[in-house]
Amino acid sequence: MQHASGAWSPYLVGALIGLLSMATFYFSNKPLSVSTAYARLAGLVGNLFSRGHTENLKFYQDTKPKIAWGEMLVFGMLLGAFIAAVTGGEFTATWVPALWEQRFGPDVALRLGVAFAGGVILAYGARLAGGCTSGHGISGALQLSVSSWTALACFFAAAVPTAHLLYRL
Repeated sequence: MQHASGAWSPYLVGALIGLLSMATFYFSNKPLSVSTAYARLAGLVGNLFSRGHTENLKFYQDTKPKIAWGEMLVFGMLLGAFIAAVTGGEFTATWVPALWEQRFGPDVALRLGVAFAGGVILAYGARLAGGCTSGHGISGALQLSVSSWTALACFFAAAVPTAHLLYRL
């Protein structure tokens, strides 16, 4: 189950994600994706602070804020990531990873601010693209969706130069 470094084998994890995706289609007739789940969770938070405003937004008139299977998938991903980190010997419980600290310094507020801004940009992009990386990259690609393959190519076109900027410079 584990890779030489202690991390889980990417081949095993890829196969398990493929099986999960097939099971999701078989049992629920829905694709494996989470961007709508994050939007619904945002709607639940919006209801806590301004129910009237949230209910008047067109998106939440069509997609009611609720906890459904997608939201449970989000919690399962968090739990699964924790389990993988612990069992793979990669759990560090640090706010600022060593690579980040080497490149940008030890400032926790900067790290959290950039992570939050990145999350906002990713969420906006997922809604703009009609789905997230898991939706397009796993479910859409498995269905041979042209739009998903196009989105997947764009993900890699953006990720490769970003990784070079962060890890090579």
